[in-house]
This record gives sequence, structure tokens and C-alpha cells, in this order.
Amino acid sequence: MNAAPTPARPMRADARRNYDRLLHEARTSFADRGTDASLEEIARSAGVGIGTLYRHFPNRQALMNAVFQEALTALLARSRELAQADQPCTALVEWLGAIVTHAGEYRGLAQALMSAPGDETSALTSCHVPLRQAGARLLTRAQSSGSVRADVSIDDLLQLTNAIALAAEQTPADPALADRLLRLTLRGLKADPAASDQSPPPGG
Repeated sequence: MNAAPTPARPMRADARRNYDRLLHEARTSFADRGTDASLEEIARSAGVGIGTLYRHFPNRQALMNAVFQEALTALLARSRELAQADQPCTALVEWLGAIVTHAGEYRGLAQALMSAPGDETSALTSCHVPLRQAGARLLTRAQSSGSVRADVSIDDLLQLTNAIALAAEQTPADPALADRLLRLTLRGLKADPAASDQSPPPGG
């Protein structure tokens, strides 16, 4: 008979304090200096050695994943709220706009999220998968209402959204850029109910 799996032991109080301090310092450093901030400096600011940081977060993406969890929870909650909205297309674009806002909080996060779908080993995949599922539900609802084109995929939309966040990150002098690009996205998403029954032009 196989032995039952050993349940994960709860984190010791001192280890939990170290974890919380590292996460706090990572949030601050990523917000101030971007997600390529020095891990050694993050550990030093948290009052621990770099070895302690790596015991909790084996690589930079694991630390980024932990930092983004709070935003992920908010985005998933917002998707559930918007699933009841009267205008499914507008709800979808509003949710995509929330992703842009959260990704923009940490310079470099949008770039990392863009690469996560193609890297199954990335710790950020655990962020991408629930975001994709939540977005797919909003997209399907919008398509079922006839307000969004049937050939639109959630993968393309998420890549487009991260690209908008990246463009806004690289153009800080234009704070309205992300909103303008999202409005263009809204126009591109909308289905044209007359496209399938347009009459040919005279003489055609």
C-alpha cells in the first residue's frame, strides 16, 4: 500500500515574517525600479540574505508571480462582476483595461506576461491561466450577444492588452495613450451586423 502524501507543513513564524518582508520590499522595488530590480537589494532591504530570498522564491518570475497575486485576485473578482453587465462588449473591454492598469503598476510586468503563454515552465503561467479563463468567459458572452466578432480569440486579446500596457509604459509622457488604444480595440472588436447582407455596389 502506498503511503499517504505528507501534507505541506505550515510556515514557521520567522519564515513567514521573512516571506512577508521580502514580498513587501519586492512590491516597493518593482514599483520604483521595475521588475528587473536587483534581487540582492530586495533581500538586503528585507533584512535577509539572498539565500533566504531564493528559498522562498526560486527565481525572479516566482517573486513576480507572488507580487501579482493581489492584482490577480482583484481582476478575477472584477471579471465575475462584469459577467452580469448589460453591455457584454463594453464589459470585456473594461476588464481588459483593468489588466492594463494593473500591469502598468510594475515596469516590465507587461513584457513578462506577454511571454508567459509560450513558456510552460514560467511561474507567471499560474497568473496567465486564470486570467485567460476569466477573459474567455467574458469574450464568449460578448460573442453570444452578437456584439463581438466571432473570429476574435482571448489569446489575441490578452497579447494585445499586454502590448498596450507595454506601449503605455514606454510612453510615460502620454498618459492617455492606453485609453485611446483600448478605444481602438473596442471598435475593432465590434461585429458589423450589416456586413453579411450588404448589397453589392451599383454596377457590381
